[in-house]
Amino acid sequence: MMIQVLASHSSDCAPPIVFVGKNRAGNWVALEQQGAFGGLFINRAEALKYALFKNGHHPESIIEATREIELDIPS
Repeated sequence: MMIQVLASHSSDCAPPIVFVGKNRAGNWVALEQQGAFGGLFINRAEALKYALFKNGHHPESIIEATREIELDIPS
């Protein structure tokens, strides 16, 4: 049996990077690197669950923020 591994280094194929952390009010935030999606959550587990769902279940593309992050909602 022959197994062929296909690797793509194209940024178009890479899963989105999602930051997870707390905002200045202490709420949990998940935010895509380019601001394409994000949300506020009641706890870390829910923020991580959302981040995994939105990035196609790629935990390696989720970064836990060490600084406060803010969800910017356009008006």
